[in-house]
Amino acid sequence: MSDNNFDNQNDDDILPATIPIQTNTGLRLSALNPKYLHTNSTSHTWPFSAIAELVVVLTPSTVEIQSCAYTIFQLIFSFGFCEKVTIKGHMPVGHYGNGFKSGSMRLGKDALVLTKCKSSRSIAFLSQTYLEKVKADTIMVPIVSWENGSECISEKNAEICSLPAILKYSVLNSLSAIENEFTNITSTGTRIIIFNLRKGKSSNTEFDLSDPTDVLIPDDDGNSAEGRYKREERQDHIPASDYSLRAYLAILYLKPKMQIFLRGQKVKTVVIQKSLSKTEIDTYKPVNKRQAKIVFGFGQNINHYGIMMYHRNRLIKPYVRVGYQLKANKAGVGVIGVIECSWLQPTHNKQDFDYTQLYRSTMAALGVKLNEYWNEKCFNNPNGLESLMTENLPDELWVQCEKPDCLKWRKLPDYVKSEDLPEKWYCSMHPSPEWNKCSIPEEEENSEETVKPYQKLHKRL
Repeated sequence: MSDNNFDNQNDDDILPATIPIQTNTGLRLSALNPKYLHTNSTSHTWPFSAIAELVVVLTPSTVEIQSCAYTIFQLIFSFGFCEKVTIKGHMPVGHYGNGFKSGSMRLGKDALVLTKCKSSRSIAFLSQTYLEKVKADTIMVPIVSWENGSECISEKNAEICSLPAILKYSVLNSLSAIENEFTNITSTGTRIIIFNLRKGKSSNTEFDLSDPTDVLIPDDDGNSAEGRYKREERQDHIPASDYSLRAYLAILYLKPKMQIFLRGQKVKTVVIQKSLSKTEIDTYKPVNKRQAKIVFGFGQNINHYGIMMYHRNRLIKPYVRVGYQLKANKAGVGVIGVIECSWLQPTHNKQDFDYTQLYRSTMAALGVKLNEYWNEKCFNNPNGLESLMTENLPDELWVQCEKPDCLKWRKLPDYVKSEDLPEKWYCSMHPSPEWNKCSIPEEEENSEETVKPYQKLHKRL
């Protein structure tokens, strides 16, 4: 894997994103200047947000796109196409959106995407290097598709240009190399290769790979052992998810429905709302919106607390301090709130929400409700935080089945301890016959519209 420094482009060098093109009909169309690939990627100030976009691309609901139809593959690499449709009852944050382009170009100058389906396989090359070498005046993405066991099925003229471009300017410089990558996709799936990785001022890549099981972000001095990277909005706490990719991927989804492997080892995903102690369920109803559920509880690490804000199952803002937590005392310390606020609009990089009146009202309400939770738990605890944190084991123990075609979450009886669980757990290991088969649906939860808030006896101390 080769690297190249492309982080020192001057803003003065960035040309307008669109330039006119004359067509045979006399109409003037606009095209994207190649430098837009870099400009578009700069919204990802935190590299893990770029990686999150690629993880979303690789989810099963995303890669199983109409049997990998060539025209659909083209849409993924085009700009301005977005078809947000419900897939298996879940509305994704984006579908054919901008995330892959901005995320991949944030991490490196060049990206190859290989997708293998039952009937066909396709390769696409999104490359700043290629566009620079050929002095392109608009973004072009070489795409080639084959029917399995047959000849190339992409348009003939496109094939003539696309395949040589991929072989000449990418890390896969022969047909056998491309075929080897497709072979590594065992049945169906998508493989993304990013090269010419981004470098920082020290001429090193921005990641520390010294831990063979993780990808770390060092501090500003390039030190991962002594210093830890801290996101700008942090005050005195630095959760591991800020600088550890493994920790971040573990909480990326409100309810994980897939397996993620990082550097060959499975990421142990966490359902945060089911990993808290002293939990209570509250509700919030935005104006003209559906009621939402808020789960409050104490986390396992007293220093990492705040609201975990998800949008359509994906984490947008973690550990946002509200209410008492904004004051210079111990009130609210250790409390975590979990909410899926799908009525808010995520920003371009999906790491924040648009700062609208609806967002401000939501944050104010979350502050009030966190204060109410704290008042309830502290009213009969004169020792305050110390008393609350003496026993902070999760109220319930949940575990996910390892079978790739199952991945259901099961609640275990109270007498089962987490330290007694095997490294790989399957539904068949559940002690209750009610839940010991993969064919048995997951335990149903009350819909957010029917959830009743917990009883509050001490709204004010």
